[in-house]
Formats: sequence, structure tokens, C-alpha cells
Amino acid sequence: MCGIAGIIGRLDDDNRAALQRMNGAMLHRGPDAGGTWASEPDERGWGALLGHRRLAILDLSPAGVQPMTDPVTGHVIVFNGEIYNFADLRERLVAGGQRFTSTGDTAVMLRALGLHGPEAVAWLRGMFAFACWDPGQRQLLLARDPLGIKPLYVARAVNHDAGWSVAFASELRALLASGLLGTPRLDPEAVASGVWNGFVVGPGTAVKGVELLPPGHLTAFDGVGNTVRDEDFWTIPPLAPEQGMDEEQLTDILEETLRLHLASDVPLAVFLSGGIDSSVMANLAQRAAPNPIHTFTLAFEEQELNEGPIARRIATALGTEHHEVVLTEQHFVDNLDAALDSLDQPTFDGLNAYYMSHAIRSAGFTVALSGTGGDELFGGYTSFRDLPVLQQWSQRTSWMPGGLKVAAATLASRMLSPSGGAVAAQTRWAKLPDMVRRGDDLLALYQMAYALFLPGFQRELLAPDVAATVSDGLPAAMKAKITAETRSRTPLSAISVMEQRLFLGERLLRDNDVASMAASLEQRVPLVDQVLLEAVDRLPDQSRYEPLRSKAMLRRIGLRGLDLSMFDRPKSGFVLPMDRWIRRGLQDAMDQTLRDPQATAPVGLDPAAVERLWRAFLDGAPGLYWSRVWSIYVFVRWCHRHRVFR
Repeated sequence: MCGIAGIIGRLDDDNRAALQRMNGAMLHRGPDAGGTWASEPDERGWGALLGHRRLAILDLSPAGVQPMTDPVTGHVIVFNGEIYNFADLRERLVAGGQRFTSTGDTAVMLRALGLHGPEAVAWLRGMFAFACWDPGQRQLLLARDPLGIKPLYVARAVNHDAGWSVAFASELRALLASGLLGTPRLDPEAVASGVWNGFVVGPGTAVKGVELLPPGHLTAFDGVGNTVRDEDFWTIPPLAPEQGMDEEQLTDILEETLRLHLASDVPLAVFLSGGIDSSVMANLAQRAAPNPIHTFTLAFEEQELNEGPIARRIATALGTEHHEVVLTEQHFVDNLDAALDSLDQPTFDGLNAYYMSHAIRSAGFTVALSGTGGDELFGGYTSFRDLPVLQQWSQRTSWMPGGLKVAAATLASRMLSPSGGAVAAQTRWAKLPDMVRRGDDLLALYQMAYALFLPGFQRELLAPDVAATVSDGLPAAMKAKITAETRSRTPLSAISVMEQRLFLGERLLRDNDVASMAASLEQRVPLVDQVLLEAVDRLPDQSRYEPLRSKAMLRRIGLRGLDLSMFDRPKSGFVLPMDRWIRRGLQDAMDQTLRDPQATAPVGLDPAAVERLWRAFLDGAPGLYWSRVWSIYVFVRWCHRHRVFR
């Protein structure tokens, strides 16, 4: 796990200094080593500059240092992530006559890319973002793993006389630190996306002109930055594969996936929240590891959200070396500025992972497994229960006039939603009329269900020229991609794709990456694996999802040997007691920001609407949850912290 950066441009002092600034901005991603490399210049003095920050996990020797040059092909790579099938790839290459001095995964993938070109990207199983320079073709290949575990941001110069054409990095903040972007501008689409979702949906970013390379995508540039290849090397098929997977076969695949994710030359731990997914990870890891594994739980003084006791009970049953970290309100507030500064893009999530990651790293561990991804694979969210019902209701009442259905939904919403307060309730029942307007469009229903605010209040929050920049909270490219991947699927498997691409891919994975790397901790997510996804996708819906939200198959496979009654309790999620903390230790800082027009107007928000929202929350308006005000506060703070304005 590392940080990578690079520039295609003039090989001069200015660009070398920009690369050093990017590398310096990512010190937390790779405190073990750092290096840069420059290609041979062309006749104009242009070429590729590559930078790397190293967090050593596999092959701790100097042979694993990057930028790495392959002695056989001359290709050069900077790589962030882990290739879990590198041992099999090594055997394949050795059988063809290749030899290696490094014992790590980077040398193997570099040789494969050098010998076989971009086609070799599809052979890789893991989490990765890399840049590989081909000296013969004078081309730079960028690629990102199939499910988007590792990020890769790309900027293109708008000025042809800038002296550079392409810049990339593992973090948006590194590109900002480069100085190449001039005065960065806030993308209006990002403002609208942030208000709808609480985070910025790709491929755009908060900064105009910077994009996030899509998952499962590769792109290649020539020596002056012209695009010579741009394609998906892996996609989720629009139609689920033919059914051909049973529970025994899936058990073997899941256990093999977990075993591959345990490869490490440094100490490894497991996040244990007390839920099914993290318990599955801990149980399978404990069974596969030669020694007792270490598990970590974040506990709170607020007992209603404290999963410490149940996690302790599970750890005892597993026989792990268990560590319980109590996060107090005072510690949270005292370290909040550093936690918020770790956010690479504005998001209302990720702080729990930040505090847990620092605790694990402080205990001497460099790698941690997380159970992220189980709900998306096996239908653990309420979306799997509620959205098909709404879609079926819309289809069965298609004979009714649309206006009549909306009127009935409005009446039901008024009866079932809490009322009162300066801002109306922003609950699911309050969204019912807007959901009815979306008919049986499952993606639109999904987005409406997850929206932080009702569309009417979104329009109040946003500056007039910002409100219409996204459709159902999604950029056009993302909407088209998900529509194509779900067009011929059953409702349940379509929702699974939406959860994979949006909630998991655009929020959880991105937030977890920056939160863990802020602590120089590599987080691995065995349930987010393309081979596992392809296997689960071959299950019949009934086996995969029924009973809805129970994740019954994952329980049977992953919790063997445990008392399953420990997990017969309502799903609570791994959340911080934010509502209470906002009203106490955080209130002053948020008040100063959310009541200040000079803070909110420059980032595309309407100051009067923001202040009214904040006041309504403090007054206890019903149906107005903490995430609504927190998302706005974090967005405003991020923009001012990085001086990114409209």
C-alpha cells in the first residue's frame, strides 16, 4: 500500500519540483521510502516523471523499492495496492523461462506488463492503481482495480503552453499540492452531488478538471499526453451469468480469497465491529492463520451504540487476541481537525475508520482486514427489501393516472412523516411522493432512497445555477454505466450492482482508503474481490438473498463453529454517536461555519437555507438527522481548507 504520482511533460526543474510536492503530500501513505524517476526525454525535452511513497508490506528488502525498473523489458512502474494472485502469476512466468530477484508482487506484475502489455492487466486479482512506462513505445499505462478499492486521480492541462499535459496521483490533495492546477475551481456538479449524496460521485471530483479513473478501467498516453488507448478491462455483466454455483463451491472460493488476503511480511490485524461481515473475516482468518490473530473493536461510552461487549464475546469464542479501543467524546473532538484534514474529498463518512486505523497502527500493526462488502454481495441493506416493493407497486398501478398516485403518496407522507420545524422532515416517508414520481425506474428509486434531502429542499440549498447539474444525484457517465450494467438483471441483483458501484465504490472504499492511509495502515477488504463477486453472481437469487437482509448463506459459510444466536439482533451499523457530539463539543465550530454567508456562498450553497437547516437541527426539528448538517459542514470546511471555490 503506497502513494503514486506522475507527470507527462517537460523534464525540467518546474515539473520535477511539482512531482516532489506531490510525493511530499503523500508521506502518510508511504513513510518507509520515497523515490522518483524520469524517462529519457524526446526531441522536445518531454517525457514521463514518476513518484512513489512506500508502505512496505511484501518484500521488505531494497528489491521491492519503487519506482521499479524491470531488468528484462526496461518497463518502469509505480504501484499502489496488492496483487493477491502474484504467486500464481510468478509460476506462470517462471514456467515460460522468466527469473526474479524480488519476492514481492510488484516485480511479477511489472514483468507481465512488460512482456504482454495492457492485456496483462486483466490477469491481476487484487486492489491496485498503477502507472507503467513502456520505454520502447514511449507510452504510459494507467489502470485501476475492477471494484475501485484503490483510487487514481487524473488531471489534464487546459493550457497547451503549460509545459505538462497529464498529471496523476493517489490523492486529489496531492494534485492540489503540485501547483500544476493553477487556481483550482470547485466543480458545480460536485456541489450538487455532495448535497444529494453526502459525497462526490465519480468520475468527476470536487475540483473541476480532475477525474477519478473508473474502476476496472485502463488508459494509455503517448509521450506527450495524447490518449492512445482507453477502455474497460473488467465490467459487471448486464445480465447475471448462468446459475452454476452451489454453497460448497462458494465456500472454497471464499476461504481461498481470505487465505490470499492474509499474505503479509508485517503484522496483520482484523477490524471486529460485532456484526456478521467482520465476524466472518475474523473467523475465517483465525481458521487459516497459524497463530491467533489480533482483533480490534472501537467502543463508545454511549452504551446504546457500543458494540464492545458483543465484539468481546465473539472474540472470546474465536480465541483471538482482542483489543478494545474506547473512543471518548473528548478524544474525538480533540483530534477532529486532523481527522477532517485526512479527507481527500468532502464526505460525511469515514471518521470511524480514521480513529480505528490510528489505534491499530499505534498498536504496531501495518495491515488490517475489514468486513466491508458483505451487505452489497448478499443483500444486507433495507434497499433490497424496500425498493422491489416500490417498483412492483408502480408497475401494478400503471393504469392509474400519475397525478392521482402522487396525490395519494402525498397524503400518506403527511400522515406518516413527522411535522413541525423550520425545515420539513427529510425521512424516507417524506420522500414517498418523489419516489412515486420516479415510477418503476429502479436506479432513480435507489438514489431517492439514499438522498440526504428532498429534491425541493436541495434546490433551496443550492445556488440557482448548480441545482440542475446532476440527474437523480448522478453524473451522466455514472448513470449510463449503472443503467447498462443493470438493464437485464433481476431487481435484487440490480440493487446489488447499485450498492457495489455507489455506496461501496464511491463512498465506503474511498473513505476507508484515505482514513486508513492517514494512519499509514493498509486496509484489505476480502469481500470486495472480483473473483468472489463473479462466483456469488452465479447464485440463484433465492439462495443469495433469501431471507431478505439475513445474509443467511454468508452466515452459514463464514460463521461455522460459532453460536449463531450471538448475531440474532437488529443490524446497527458501525456508527459514531454523532448527534450527541454535534450538539455538545462540536456545536461552536459548526455554528461559526454554517451561520457565515462568507463561508457557504463561495462553495455554491445558499447561505439562508444553510442557516435555516442548522437552526432547525439545533431546535430539534423532527425527521432531521445529524448526517444532514454534518455533510454540509464537512463540504464547506473541505473547500475552505483546500481553497477550492466556485
